[in-house]
Amino acid sequence: MAIVVERERKYSGDEAFRLPDLTGCGGVTAMSDATALDLDAVYLDTTDLRLARSGFALRRRTGGHDAGWHLKVGAAGGPRTEYQFPAGPDDGDPPPELVALFRAASRGRPVAPAARIVTRRRERRLLDPAGRTLAEVAEDRVEAHDLVGGERQAWHEIEVELVDGDEALLDAVEGRLREAGARPVPVSKSHRALASRLAAARPAPADPGAAPVLDYAAAQRDALIGNHPGARSGDEDAVHDMRVAVRRLRSTLRTFRGLWDRRESELVRGELRWLGGQLGPVRDTQVMAARLADAVHAESDELVLGPVTARLAERFAADLATALDELRTALDSDRYAELLRRLDALLEGPRARAVDARWVARRVRRALRRADERLDRALAAGHRAGGTDIALHEARKAAKAARYAVEVREPAAGKPAARLVARLKDLQDLLGAHQDSTVTREVLRRQALRAYAAGENTFTYGVLHARQAAAADRELPDLLRARDRARRRKVRRWLTRAG
Repeated sequence: MAIVVERERKYSGDEAFRLPDLTGCGGVTAMSDATALDLDAVYLDTTDLRLARSGFALRRRTGGHDAGWHLKVGAAGGPRTEYQFPAGPDDGDPPPELVALFRAASRGRPVAPAARIVTRRRERRLLDPAGRTLAEVAEDRVEAHDLVGGERQAWHEIEVELVDGDEALLDAVEGRLREAGARPVPVSKSHRALASRLAAARPAPADPGAAPVLDYAAAQRDALIGNHPGARSGDEDAVHDMRVAVRRLRSTLRTFRGLWDRRESELVRGELRWLGGQLGPVRDTQVMAARLADAVHAESDELVLGPVTARLAERFAADLATALDELRTALDSDRYAELLRRLDALLEGPRARAVDARWVARRVRRALRRADERLDRALAAGHRAGGTDIALHEARKAAKAARYAVEVREPAAGKPAARLVARLKDLQDLLGAHQDSTVTREVLRRQALRAYAAGENTFTYGVLHARQAAAADRELPDLLRARDRARRRKVRRWLTRAG
């Protein structure tokens, strides 16, 4: 299976449109002659078009230089990851490797032909002085057929896809195309072919009071699903983003719990906690491996005694392999698909009550009060008893919940909310650094015990442990300043404007 990152922009033009000369745009010195291609693609989806609604496109295409099965992930107009797999002559079903990647988007349901798109393409390469291909420009005559709804469409489309060029090139080419009469197209060919059915499948708008909460939660669900393919392969950014989406969903369902049936929302929260428990070991191992590798590298050679680097690398490689296997098993399970279906029902189905902006604002303020109280208790306990890691960890979780609650109001409140989010993030990061130090010290202690049992020198583990403890002590003044900055009246006074 090949994986490519596609960066392209799409435009439409009327019958009179002619592709202009693009030399001079972003380092382009020549355009190649046109190559003619005939492309025939059948797009597959669930009956309710969950793939398309989640930003996925699954197709089997003939013709062109990359014929076969393609799975595209991401919205048109931005970077899209494309997974390519060869297809046999009678291969009517997608290969299992691709099915595993879109299982979240399909909610585990089967896919079937949804649309057919036939494209007659004229493709040119944009070249720099050295003959490198900076981008490819395709003029497409498109004929689309919704295989379920029966609707047929035809249009003229221009695609500009980067090869060795950059965004500045895309901007320059766009300016030239606009001058020639082209207009940006914000959706893919498959979305355009299925536009009528996609509009019919769109959930009814939520009442204005609940909309900010539901929009925020839906965005986290979409982030969870969009990061599924990358997380399944162990991509660090995808695992991180998927885990954050899970946390935001759990927090939102708790902070605004009166919006949904309590029993069902708590069930979904519990299942999200399970999913987070599968993502956690993968991400924590990735972070800890990098953290300790950097810490060892920062020490002078005379303080690194024994095979410390090798032992840490061996341990984390084994731990990561085990955690990633368990994550894949979870993501391939019926339990995960059922979680997503229940989450859809919560976000798109009826609410337990009607709410207004004042109700949402009250719950945001309540989340902030809870975060303030937990931090105050943790700091008071630390002053009396030399610090309590558990209490500070609980304060960190409350600070995250408060930040996520404020994020719900950010689209409407604008800069004041964004400022408070930034202050809460600073506070959360410092609490997180303390927790990271606590966990790292425990990892080092256990690794030192392993080294001792193997007859190896444990000196370096002690040095690293002491440095982590010293760093945690140095962070307390910064933590107090971040707390005060997050509580300033001018940062929070906007919170009372919606009741």
